[in-house]
Amino acid sequence: MGDEQPVAASVQSNFLMLEEHDKQLMRLGMLAERYFVDDPNTCLLKLRQLTEGLAQLLASKVGLFVSVEEKQVDLLNRFQKFDVLPREVASLFHSVRKAGNDANHALSGDHRTALAMLRFSWQLCVWFHRSFADDTFRSGPFLPPRPPVDESEELRQELEQLRDELREHQASQCETSNALDQAIAQTLSLEQERKFWEDFAAQAERERFKLEERLSALQAAHQGTPAQSIAKFAFAMQTAASTLQLSEADTRKIIDQQLQQAGWQADSRRMTYANGERPKRGEAKAIAEWPTESGPADYVLFVGLRPMAVVEAKRRNLDVSSALQQAKRYSRGFQGSAETELHEENWGLKGEFRVPFVFSANGRPFLRQLATRSGIWFCDLRNAHKLGHALDGWYTPVGLNELFKRDESLAHQVLRSEPFNYGFPLRPYQQAAIQAVENAISQGQREVLLAMATGTGKTKTCIALIYRLLKAKRFRRVLFLVDRSALGEQAANAFKDTRMESLQAFADVFGIKELEQQQPDADTAVHIATVQGMALRVLFSSDGAPPPTVDQYDCIVVDECHRGYLLDRELSETELGFRNYEDYISKYRRVLDYFDAVKIGLTATPALHTTQIFGAPIYNYSYREAVIDGYLVDHEPPLQIRTKLSTTGIVWRAGEKVAVYDARSNQIELFTTPDQIRIEIEKFNRKVITEPFNRAVCNFLASELDPYSRQKTLIFCANDPHADLVVDLLKRAFVRCYGSVEDDAVLKITGAADKPLQLIRRFKNERTPNVAVTVDLLTTGIDVPEICNLVFLRRVNSRILFDQMLGRATRLCPEIGKETFRVFDAVRIYEALQNFTAMRPVVVDPSISFSQLSRELGEVSGDDERELVRDQFIAKLQRKKRHLGQAQARDFETRAGMAPDAFIQQLRAMSLPAIADWFTRNPGLGEILDRRGEGPQEPIYVSTHEDELLGADHGYGQAARPEDYLKAFADFIASHSNTIPALVTVLTRPRELTRKQLRELALELDRQGYSEASLSTAWRDLTNQDIAARIVGYIRQAAIGDALLPYAERVDRALNHLLMHPPAGTPWTTPQRDWLKRIAAQTKANVLVDREAIDDPDLIFRREGGGFNRLDKLFNGQLQPVLEAFNDALWISPSESAQP
Repeated sequence: MGDEQPVAASVQSNFLMLEEHDKQLMRLGMLAERYFVDDPNTCLLKLRQLTEGLAQLLASKVGLFVSVEEKQVDLLNRFQKFDVLPREVASLFHSVRKAGNDANHALSGDHRTALAMLRFSWQLCVWFHRSFADDTFRSGPFLPPRPPVDESEELRQELEQLRDELREHQASQCETSNALDQAIAQTLSLEQERKFWEDFAAQAERERFKLEERLSALQAAHQGTPAQSIAKFAFAMQTAASTLQLSEADTRKIIDQQLQQAGWQADSRRMTYANGERPKRGEAKAIAEWPTESGPADYVLFVGLRPMAVVEAKRRNLDVSSALQQAKRYSRGFQGSAETELHEENWGLKGEFRVPFVFSANGRPFLRQLATRSGIWFCDLRNAHKLGHALDGWYTPVGLNELFKRDESLAHQVLRSEPFNYGFPLRPYQQAAIQAVENAISQGQREVLLAMATGTGKTKTCIALIYRLLKAKRFRRVLFLVDRSALGEQAANAFKDTRMESLQAFADVFGIKELEQQQPDADTAVHIATVQGMALRVLFSSDGAPPPTVDQYDCIVVDECHRGYLLDRELSETELGFRNYEDYISKYRRVLDYFDAVKIGLTATPALHTTQIFGAPIYNYSYREAVIDGYLVDHEPPLQIRTKLSTTGIVWRAGEKVAVYDARSNQIELFTTPDQIRIEIEKFNRKVITEPFNRAVCNFLASELDPYSRQKTLIFCANDPHADLVVDLLKRAFVRCYGSVEDDAVLKITGAADKPLQLIRRFKNERTPNVAVTVDLLTTGIDVPEICNLVFLRRVNSRILFDQMLGRATRLCPEIGKETFRVFDAVRIYEALQNFTAMRPVVVDPSISFSQLSRELGEVSGDDERELVRDQFIAKLQRKKRHLGQAQARDFETRAGMAPDAFIQQLRAMSLPAIADWFTRNPGLGEILDRRGEGPQEPIYVSTHEDELLGADHGYGQAARPEDYLKAFADFIASHSNTIPALVTVLTRPRELTRKQLRELALELDRQGYSEASLSTAWRDLTNQDIAARIVGYIRQAAIGDALLPYAERVDRALNHLLMHPPAGTPWTTPQRDWLKRIAAQTKANVLVDREAIDDPDLIFRREGGGFNRLDKLFNGQLQPVLEAFNDALWISPSESAQP
């Protein structure tokens, strides 16, 4: 480290804790404090250097350090990409960075800014120390620097407040004023102090050049992938962030900066009412401490002379959502004057609000997990039924003015009278879908999900919906989000080509911005963008390209919003910016949350995360409905292609020569296998390259497909090299069948192909290619009605993706006589997705690290959760143990005390509390297992085993036919009907079944592989009847032969039966009949209603009926018998229920 100079014991500083991490950073902090008095500009420059070094030190600890030359903004953006920094911490880093840049480039910097940045930098250093050294560190209050000679009144007040906080802390620590005087007396003499700081600055300059060397060494010490290193420290960093302490002055400084960034003039210390600040025509001002009848408002936002919003500012750790009430009070109490222009009307139920909008903020970025304590809360007081909600930023003056001009009530009146007479016909279900969305929006719903089967015209429906919303002036600008460029181009063409009214296309009426245009103009009505591109603009902005404002779009339409199958896809280079599925969804959600907009999601296949974001679909038009209605074509039963290798697998016996492809050297290597190797069909084309299998399949396909037909074919391959192989083999097979074939008849269309978007257009619009071979580029959102054949040469593990693939061929095409489409299944994909005995991996998400599982084993408390995590750890270790490098295996045995196999056996034998205790006492095992690059690569075998076609049959697979599944379910029910108590109740005494019993039974059946959804699917596949019979209905049908009826129908029949046959023989009163109907409605929703349900505070019975005791009185003390009679009536036969 060189000739280190010790820090004088009597020198006080806010940055002494950094000595444990890096003395150079400590020096920079202390020098910034020193320069504050005489040179605030240099103070800011030193703070910028300090926080840059702190960020680089953090990067080296989590495996992300590149170079000290990397720009701070780029490093902070990479932190955001990898979710390293909590958002409130990132916000402080950016504040110091921007102030330092201004000081460097504009030679700016006043004492108030320098003081605020000193406090921000101090908080960042405290956060870093708590994250990486001592999570219990207590810093005490900020030590205020000496005041400058020419301090302003505002600065004097701020410094005095900080000194008061210090005195209070010292008093609380039982320090007397004498002790404080003694400490002051021990300070250095002026001459000593001058000499100390000169030497200190010189040493800091000498050490500056050694920083990169130390950071590189730290980076090497924290080996492993960035994700694993981040996971190691993530909890500590987040916990430390929750302890950040920002004063009211700090909070005001942050809010001032945020308002300035949004286009407001803001300075809460100088731009106050008391200082004479007043609104001015043509300017947008945030004037602080504006007097009202009930006290001064923290800010009033003026556009010109008009007050547009009241802002209530709170300290960071205070609840921000409830502060809206205080802002509302100031809106009521706002008084007009000659210096302002009041609005022509007041708002609210009693006309009590004089300012139309209110905000509340505490300077904290919006965190969904702390929604009421973060973000900028906003409420539109013009509508008493509008709820307050959190924003990720401030409205701009223009945005707030545009919002004020909008009359939502009038817009919805216009929509209700707007006809559907456009330049293209809208089918009845499309009109119903549009009306459902408009109704939901009119009722205040801000997230809307529209589910329509692939091929039912979502794009046309969407264009008509957006046109109507813009025409009625319900929205000003719509962001149309897609997940890939091809879909964006397709949407842009549709907007430009679709005729709306008076022969005008949509784009002739409303301005459109396409993918390549990043910024909308003032007259842009629809802006098309990809999720990835918008994430870059919102989350990874730079000084030269600031993020969009939260009011840039007031409606977001997300096409193909499901995205539930990312792990099944080969990611494009754009998508590789997202680490995994969770990372994609996290940033996808952040983009949607960022704008203050109504969100409309369009999908054919809602996924779990889709409903978590948009809610349940407000309208659903299914594939089966569309087929029955004649809007889509059905497919024939899949044609299963069986070859010798797909049936028996590929086997190398012990001692045989095996060829292995090395992707790193692009060479084929031979080795003699000591053990038998068997590769089954699900690994074909991924784990093994098998040209004979693909040749056998292609030869069969050539006999079934006509390359000169107008019917087109889409083939799904495992990866890009596999697609190249299939293209070549299929062309050769066509030549054998037809004598010759055009070279362009079969083309690969993947992301790796030359100009893939042009190839997609050719496939859609021209005769050739007749056969497209793809991986993922054509799995979703591409409309080619002529597709009549789908070929699966790859397995997928997602039903959503599989449905999307099937959706490529469902569109009508009467021009070529298309009545059905065919599915060729060469990899038993139906078996994989429908086989009830298929083993599902315990660790579904491969991105879950050993480090995370190890940490959870020590942290989770419930036995069920702990057992699940243990099983996940063991399953992941079973796969990993075969690929440990020598050093990794040695380190594992050193830490665990045994080899992996023995450790797995020990985990299985240990009690769950003992496992938690072991992982708590022995940290670091997960990090060892997460290390990469030491073990051998997963081998890719090359098979030359001969193959031949055995046959092609329609069906569901030998082990996965729906009748087999339902028979196995019936056998399970029969063999357990006397051993599972709830099952006995369902079969013999359904009137006594409780919600708790039903839940336990459903969980047990789900563990055995018999979920309600699976049973419903099997029944539908077997009978072509889509019956929502609920789990109890399937059980009774399997066990005692009850008719399988829709559960809602059973409930309606039970209700009618009970209404006609009162248990006591006394006719029902009107209130009793009304509550019976509510019981029926809740039974449809929750399967059954028992006493527990009647007292459930979340259900209508407790909220509106007062609970069981009150409703029991309404039913003359007979509510329990009534509930039992209702549950009994659910299971009587239709003929019995119809008897008078």
